[in-house]
Amino acid sequence: MDAAPDASLSPAAVDPGLTAADVAERVATGRTNAFSPDTSRSVWTIVRANVFTLFNGIVFACFFVLFVLGRWQDALFGLAAFANSIIGCVQEFRAKAALDRLALLSASQSRVRRGGAEVEVMPADVVIDDILILRAGDQVSADATMIDSRALQIDESMLTGESDAVDKRPGDEALSGSIVVSGEGAARVTRVGADSYANWFAGEAKRFSLVASEVRSSVDRVLKWMSWIIGPVGLLVLNAQMMVAGGWVHAWQSGAWVDAVVNTIAALTAMIPLGLVLITSITFAVGAAKLAGQQVLVNELPAVEGLARVDVICLDKTGTLTAGEIAFDALQAMPAAAPGIEAVLAWYGAAPDANATARCLREPFPVGVALAPSAYIPFSSARKWSAVSFTEGPVGTWVLGAPEMVFGDAATDAATDLGRVVTALASSGRRTLVLAHSAAVLTDEDAEAERLPPALAPAAVVTFREQVREDAAQTLAYFAQQGVGIRVISGDNPRTVAAIAREVGLDVPEGFDARSLPDDEAALADVLERNLVFGRVTPEQKKRMVLALQSRGHTVAMTGDGVNDALAIKAADLGIAMNSGAAATKAVARLVLLDGRFSHLPDVVAEGRQVIANIERVSMLFLTKTAYATGLAVLFGALVLEFPFLPRQLSITDGLTIGIPAFFLALLPNTQRYVPGFLRRSLAFAIPAGAVIAVSLTLYTLAAMQLGVSEPELRTGSTIILAVVGIWVLTVLSRPITRFKALVIGAMFIALVAVFTVPLLTEFFQLVDPGEDAAWLVAVVTVLTIGAIEIVRFFHRRYVERDLAGGGSGVGAPVAGEPAGTRRRPE
Repeated sequence: MDAAPDASLSPAAVDPGLTAADVAERVATGRTNAFSPDTSRSVWTIVRANVFTLFNGIVFACFFVLFVLGRWQDALFGLAAFANSIIGCVQEFRAKAALDRLALLSASQSRVRRGGAEVEVMPADVVIDDILILRAGDQVSADATMIDSRALQIDESMLTGESDAVDKRPGDEALSGSIVVSGEGAARVTRVGADSYANWFAGEAKRFSLVASEVRSSVDRVLKWMSWIIGPVGLLVLNAQMMVAGGWVHAWQSGAWVDAVVNTIAALTAMIPLGLVLITSITFAVGAAKLAGQQVLVNELPAVEGLARVDVICLDKTGTLTAGEIAFDALQAMPAAAPGIEAVLAWYGAAPDANATARCLREPFPVGVALAPSAYIPFSSARKWSAVSFTEGPVGTWVLGAPEMVFGDAATDAATDLGRVVTALASSGRRTLVLAHSAAVLTDEDAEAERLPPALAPAAVVTFREQVREDAAQTLAYFAQQGVGIRVISGDNPRTVAAIAREVGLDVPEGFDARSLPDDEAALADVLERNLVFGRVTPEQKKRMVLALQSRGHTVAMTGDGVNDALAIKAADLGIAMNSGAAATKAVARLVLLDGRFSHLPDVVAEGRQVIANIERVSMLFLTKTAYATGLAVLFGALVLEFPFLPRQLSITDGLTIGIPAFFLALLPNTQRYVPGFLRRSLAFAIPAGAVIAVSLTLYTLAAMQLGVSEPELRTGSTIILAVVGIWVLTVLSRPITRFKALVIGAMFIALVAVFTVPLLTEFFQLVDPGEDAAWLVAVVTVLTIGAIEIVRFFHRRYVERDLAGGGSGVGAPVAGEPAGTRRRPE
């Protein structure tokens, strides 16, 4: 609906705005605020990344070949590959859905002046050079430059982190996404669509990235290695199987090539640690479910390991250390103060345009007798004071504002009564205001010129404090005990931030003003290493600070609740948001504290430690299998021997000595502190143990062939050796053996006995009596292999102890969460 231009604005500023022709020309050239944000990642991209990989191509090709050949019993390994792909897709679809919902602009209508009339349009229909009319409660829909204002204040905290509303005068910039809290004004649009600050900010936050996960990256590295190794090894094995079958021509003509292909696929699929990928995903999912029961939402599954690796945590003050609200603290009357202080404070608290600070006065100073002001100068964040005059009751003029803005240097001079009080209270981190009184009454000229009355005298000092979260000090003490560094970064005044930090237990003298931070990343990292508390930090600086810490090898967590924290939370190794925070922040965070309790973070640390420590244990099982399978494939291919297993026979050892027990081991309580480099430590056991098993099975095969053992008997003997040795490897890696672990190992052993004795199972897995001639050979090879495994484990334990004593990979030096000189003993 059209309306006349607002007469309250100055006549010089009543620009008639664009004409219909001007608007049409800008629409035709695409200079509108219409914006179609790119989705964070397309569905096809996610599917392609999780399904159409070289690794999956090899697995599915083997699965398809066996299925075509009618050997579906040997193709069960394909189910694990399907499960891995589905879990990966679902995980990334969830992250995509959260990012796609991210938006900073939510205004339903925008008010513009066109052709001398005020009209309401959709935000997308705003064009460049439009005149935006801004009033209290409006959201600025596009970046604009103020051309006129009247007591206009805009809340930019969502974008900049500054907690106070900002006065806007002609020439100032109004950012899209900010909210008008009081007054009115007119602004000319300067940037629209993708160029506007809000949409640019959202676009930066929407950039897709997976959480940094050593577990996932290590597993991916193993899969990448195997994807490149498997091709040449597969050709070697296939050639050997075809030669064993009588040569390529004879094998093809006689149909023996089918068995040769099945044997080759058995060798190849045994090399791939399919179960490790699946058990890792399941472990992450179970950890996420347990955290959900503690009111912690995991947006991306591998985030549960994140805090186990973090050695620096960056905290936004507002909403993290504090509840984001300000409260009245105390009133200290000055000597010879004029009467009526409490009545005046009650009036300020009840004023219709009271800001957040003034509203805190309503509860401690309820309104008694209503006061009628004769003149009033509203609060301005530029001059930082307001004034009101009364001709009845507390007669005179009362000024409430920042002490240094009302009394100048006298307010900070400890030689004066006011200065002593103000400096003492300000050093404690309290927000300090002074209530001053003058017998003079404001005239209309004074009010128009926004001029302080003469002969002002301090009547009282009023202090306010931010409500510190009850659990903040306890949680920070926990991280300090665990050796995790703390950095407090905020958009507020550095002195205020430092005082809050001291209140929650951090030993910091003063905060660092981020306006003097260097641009160079190395210099910035040096400043971050020397200082703990930073104020006046912009959103872009928060992100740069996180990146600078990461450049020094730190694993960084970032917590916050405002949109101004979103870029830093996105860049951090682990982003944590409060549920009371902005939707954009929660969309990019990896963890969301649903009840806003900072004290949940130690629980997340514990869960992360359990996940990564247990996966390190079970990864040795899976990587040992990969090592011996690769060794067998190479040895049997080079020696031109028939592969001693069918795929279905390998599924016995896969399931009962690795897969099923690994699931239980991965979910056991485990409080071991994290040390970087778990893949290196896992391979240090898996490769020599796998080599021992591969050599043992090769020697058994050669000896059995010399004894004339039949092919079914040889395969059964090989399966027995591998099954018993696999149970022993499981036992070795489960030490110390608890009652629950003994139950799991015992159940797996009973299941193995059933597989080798129940007729239905022996028929399915094609197992026979190995024969008397081979029985003693099976026993001797098994005992010698177990002895060699014990020797490998002995030296592996010593290697791990040296690795832990050296701090793992060396990044971050001491173990995160471990006092200097304290090391864990590997199990």
